[in-house]
Amino acid sequence: SMNIDLPTGKSDKYDSRDVDRLQKDDALVEAYLTWRQYSVDDALKMIDDSFLWRKEFGLNDLTESSIPKWMFETGAVFLHGYDKEGNKLFWFKVKLHTKDAKTIMDKKKYVAFWLERYAKREPGMPLTVVFDMADSGISNIDMDFVKYIINCFKVYYPKFLSKMIIVDMPWIMNAAWKIVKTWLGPEAISKLKFASKNEIQTFIDPEYLPLHMGGMDPFKYSYPPLPDDDFQTPTCENGPIVSEDDNESKEGESEGKELESSFSSEVAVKPKKVQRLPFYLSTLVFSVLLSKCRYTRKPLTTFKGPLLNVSPAEELSFGTKESERKCLIILDNVSKNQVAFKVRTTAPEKYRVKPSNSSCEPGASVDIVVSLHGGYQASLQDRFLVMAAEMEQNAGAGSPELAQFWKDVPKTKIMDHRLRCHVLESTKPILSYPSGCDNPVEGGANGHPDLHTTVNSDWNIHLIPQ
Repeated sequence: SMNIDLPTGKSDKYDSRDVDRLQKDDALVEAYLTWRQYSVDDALKMIDDSFLWRKEFGLNDLTESSIPKWMFETGAVFLHGYDKEGNKLFWFKVKLHTKDAKTIMDKKKYVAFWLERYAKREPGMPLTVVFDMADSGISNIDMDFVKYIINCFKVYYPKFLSKMIIVDMPWIMNAAWKIVKTWLGPEAISKLKFASKNEIQTFIDPEYLPLHMGGMDPFKYSYPPLPDDDFQTPTCENGPIVSEDDNESKEGESEGKELESSFSSEVAVKPKKVQRLPFYLSTLVFSVLLSKCRYTRKPLTTFKGPLLNVSPAEELSFGTKESERKCLIILDNVSKNQVAFKVRTTAPEKYRVKPSNSSCEPGASVDIVVSLHGGYQASLQDRFLVMAAEMEQNAGAGSPELAQFWKDVPKTKIMDHRLRCHVLESTKPILSYPSGCDNPVEGGANGHPDLHTTVNSDWNIHLIPQ
């Protein structure tokens, strides 16, 4: 792990315990990076947002006694059981929720309490959220609360959501969920699953489904104690106690008005200026990013060419596990001059290549990271082409000079080497997160537009966006 000197007079913007944890835990930094698709700026913003939230909610000091007892007694939110992939289930019994401005902060802390408890117990293990919509209606939908739950996974806890299952949604709530979808990024929408009582068993085995969902789990919620000890399922028969909240006074309000007000409600967090993260945290994120890029499976075979040795010699191997979504190409300059190189592929929409167009000094070696974009899988038809040509001594190696060099260089002077794709067999399907190792300077929103340059008709290779 890295030790980075903290500046003296540490700011009290964050809880120092969070900062210490980030500095000691490379896996946490990597979680922020993968959840933000290796965009350093986005990861830094996420760290900033989540640390501010953690401090505002006092997450490191949140205990069972800091939550009102009646919240635990309602049984509206709890952890219990597992889905088919072994992810812990986080249940929301929607019929037990009532929109109430007076209790919204306590409710948010209550959800945070459960998330933090699980994150500390099983670090790195994702959760599956289940919204049990049985017997619920419009008065149970609080859009501000739903948005907060989504933000917990989108902004505050990286890499923590496996999927979000909405069970038995009444048709009257379709409009509300259409709005919810607009709050989710494209990755999150793919994690949203709508299931009827009959379909829920595609995600969760009957042993962890309650009886009203056609399951066989005899579990009945009661408190105290907290019902999340996996080693013994409480068989206490008294069902959930619905708290004496403002149900009666609510009934008089028109449902339409209730819905309208909840639709327009925004997240009740005071707008904050986005501030830059302290330099030492930015450095930490960069260093983990760089070490991740270095930590790619080393190729074992080498093609010996006239200008460059290319490793691996014949094929790049990709698989479905996260560690198999990146490959390394190592180029060794064996000539006496500087060599310009570029890498092209038949599937530019699937792969990110860094660097894809650069040069290499005599005797030096260059590591090229090829990574699959999130959502894509490698195929046996994919090909890569490494092109190289010797440059004049003292030739410039900037983008304009390289562009000019490739325009002028005769085809006979170009060394070509082709690599094919090998697809590793997976033992079982694994939910893979988006992953690609951006160059922190070149990548991101200011990157260049896609350049599609066809080389020759039978290959249809494109230049990779830089």
